[in-house]
Amino acid sequence: MDCIYCTPEWLEESARIYRATPRFQETLKRVSVRVFYRITAESNWGIDLDFIFGAFVTHGVLNDLRFFSEDETKEKAEFVMAASPQQWKLILRKEHKFLTDFMLGKIKLESGSKVGVLGIAPYADTFIDALTQVNLQFQDEMSPQQLNEYREYASQFRSKLGV
Repeated sequence: MDCIYCTPEWLEESARIYRATPRFQETLKRVSVRVFYRITAESNWGIDLDFIFGAFVTHGVLNDLRFFSEDETKEKAEFVMAASPQQWKLILRKEHKFLTDFMLGKIKLESGSKVGVLGIAPYADTFIDALTQVNLQFQDEMSPQQLNEYREYASQFRSKLGV
């Protein structure tokens, strides 16, 4: 399935695939975490305000994967990590490793402990696999018209979801 990066459809389809794939749950069975990811605003990508999406995992079971508001993030997140959409693209396309970029400061820890992140870092590749089972289209790969359509759509779903 094709999905556009930073859309509810991407997260919904990724969650559906995760839940239907026993190897993800088995690999993450020792993981219980509420981890959130901030995608910083980048107007050239049609991302006019930061996006935050989070995952709640309990012993490998994915309880929630969706966009969150700033207030929900402050209330619920165990970890918040932030990077530009370009940086997240490198991670999701597996051109860079999460742990390396985290240690180099390319991914910033906004909330939570560095030691805690290092404790879950060995599982990052599995979570990245779960988020990339769909064919992701990134905003820098879109035509100007597609980018404008994405910007309008993002504004609509942000308003609808309260994010």
